[in-house]
Amino acid sequence: MTSAPVWPGSHQPLGARWRPEATNFAVHAPEASAVEVCLFDVDEAGVEHERRLRLTEYTLGIWHGEVPDVPVGQRYGFRAHGTWDPTRGRRFNPAKLLLDPYARAVSGEVVPGPAIFDYVRPDPADDEATRATKQATRSDVDSAPAMPRSVVVHDTFDWGDEPRPRVRWTDTVLYELHVKGFTALHDRVPEELRGTYAGLASPPVLDYLRDLGITSVELLPVHQFVSEPHLADRGLVNYWGYNSIGFFAPHNAYSSAGDGGEQVREFKEMVRALHEAGLEVILDVVYNHTAEGGAHGPTLSFRGLDDLYYYKRVDPAESVQGNDVYWDVTGCGNTVNTSRTQTLRMVLDSLRYWVTEMHVDGFRFDLTPALTRTWHELDMRSHFLTAIGQDPVLRHVKLIAEPWDASMDGYSVGAFPPPWVEWNDQYRDTLRDFWRGASDGVRTVASRLAGSSDLYADDGRSPYASVNFVTAHDGFTLRDLVSYDDKHNEANGEDNRDGTDNNRSWNCGVEGETDDATVAALRKQQAANLMLTLCLSTGVPMLTAGDERGRTQRGNNNAYGQDNATSWVDWRPDDAWLDLYELTKAALRLRREHPALRQRHFLAGRPATKGAPKDLAWFHPDGHEMTGAHWHDEDQHVLGMFVTGDPLRAPGPRGEVLRDSSFMIWLNAQADDVDVQLPDNPWVRAGEVVLTTDPGFAEGRKVVAGEQVVLAGRSLLVLRQL
Repeated sequence: MTSAPVWPGSHQPLGARWRPEATNFAVHAPEASAVEVCLFDVDEAGVEHERRLRLTEYTLGIWHGEVPDVPVGQRYGFRAHGTWDPTRGRRFNPAKLLLDPYARAVSGEVVPGPAIFDYVRPDPADDEATRATKQATRSDVDSAPAMPRSVVVHDTFDWGDEPRPRVRWTDTVLYELHVKGFTALHDRVPEELRGTYAGLASPPVLDYLRDLGITSVELLPVHQFVSEPHLADRGLVNYWGYNSIGFFAPHNAYSSAGDGGEQVREFKEMVRALHEAGLEVILDVVYNHTAEGGAHGPTLSFRGLDDLYYYKRVDPAESVQGNDVYWDVTGCGNTVNTSRTQTLRMVLDSLRYWVTEMHVDGFRFDLTPALTRTWHELDMRSHFLTAIGQDPVLRHVKLIAEPWDASMDGYSVGAFPPPWVEWNDQYRDTLRDFWRGASDGVRTVASRLAGSSDLYADDGRSPYASVNFVTAHDGFTLRDLVSYDDKHNEANGEDNRDGTDNNRSWNCGVEGETDDATVAALRKQQAANLMLTLCLSTGVPMLTAGDERGRTQRGNNNAYGQDNATSWVDWRPDDAWLDLYELTKAALRLRREHPALRQRHFLAGRPATKGAPKDLAWFHPDGHEMTGAHWHDEDQHVLGMFVTGDPLRAPGPRGEVLRDSSFMIWLNAQADDVDVQLPDNPWVRAGEVVLTTDPGFAEGRKVVAGEQVVLAGRSLLVLRQL
């Protein structure tokens, strides 16, 4: 250990805080006996040298010290000394270089191998006793050569007059995309920018997103992440990014400018460009687990600083022979313990940092119930939800829950408190079943189309609490949903065992790609039915990037390790479903222009004002309102939905009555054509076709009250009242 001056510094803030005279380092490690900050420099010959400086001060569980003359861009890490007793959650090992949990940037990547494990890693041929002995033996192999470095960052970014879009939930259209995969093959993005933050901010991409009509990009994880060892063993990498190790650092592999802190500025420039284009930035964040995995995973940061503090444990009575055992409801080996004050503080500090410093507009939380548990029990009054709900910064941004985790009791759709909104998988499943002809009638379909009041109205939330989606990153793409009955995940190296078997898909008669023109046409029509239904349903629609142009993963429904053309958006026009793109754009434009199709109050099936028509009515194909018998007919696969816009149920800002067009939407999920009749009543006198997947109808065609028309099998028709 090299001696050098270390001033006392401060225990606040955590991480590395730079100023011209010195940089303060502070890290939470209350049970460590000593902590060193390790500074890495490269000499003129290109050889890296490490300086280890002991942090001399300890305050409230935080080791800290200030080191003079540390430049911006300095690479660093920590080494923690203390007890080695993994059976009791004490895994201090100074041979292991640790990333700063509060690092604003990370340089380099993890090199897979034995060095990153804090114990002696067994050989595949070892017997059980030898394996257990090695896993209990501390490894003294220095991990620094295999570890990335934390980076000292001081960014004085000038945001200028950057506008914050602040899109209301009722106007929001989410678009889930992958930073790399969206532009990796984009021929109009400069080659050096493809797959990067700068590429996403390039004019061709911004023009495309605006033209499509979305309001908010939801980025798959951009926190610094690493690939799991089992993926490395199969020659794959983690593509989706749900394996975080740095909650404050933008993932360095998506930077075109370098990873010495330049990625921070590039990320901010991307956010500013998206905001200037009128688009919000939502981050998909993974706080429920970390990349360190289970007890036999690598030691990269948290485990080496305070393993017992950061990760939840099973009850001692349930552990094997009294050993310390991780409690896992994430399916990833560990569960972050937000019941602990400092762990919760880290999550909140991270969220506030991304809002205040990086200017993002909200978050989608992966496996949110794992964060809401008070010890092991689900708790919708947990410290996590309470702290966010009262936070003066976080309570005003968009908060989206994935309302389930990997446990049996974690499914919580409809249970989150305001102001949270939720991914609604019941919408996904219901609409998939309906359009493939597998629904048991239309009762549940109607509820999903109208905002899922059965899930969200009872606790005072609005229809926009339901984030409606048909596909997401996890599962089939829209094109594959109508092209495959079964998953085809052989490329993942798990003998097609991974990924769900509950796809609720239909291949339209042929498995996989085909030259059969009839099947191809049916697939496009089915995809259009699903997409248009999504765009016109009450709630917040979420599209998956590339679905609108027919992106395929060739039947892979779990492409998390496919960082290649399997997952990337294909921008070539020869294989694109450009007619689906135009229909999607038209549906989103119709939604945007007509508040009747994106109302903020649940429709009640009764007049909004005296003498007005019902705000919502459901019709049988014969033109009469649905009866109880119709609702309980499991063979009913045709439904008419009338939404009144004159007047709207929601008043204007001064209480005035607002008016819009009214709409009649017919959905025919059966294979055969059906005669449908426009209702003949005081509400509807005539309508014109504004959107349809039935090739027999032309846009602008007029239909009068009482007129009977033929709606093709598996098609959708939208009429605007004249």
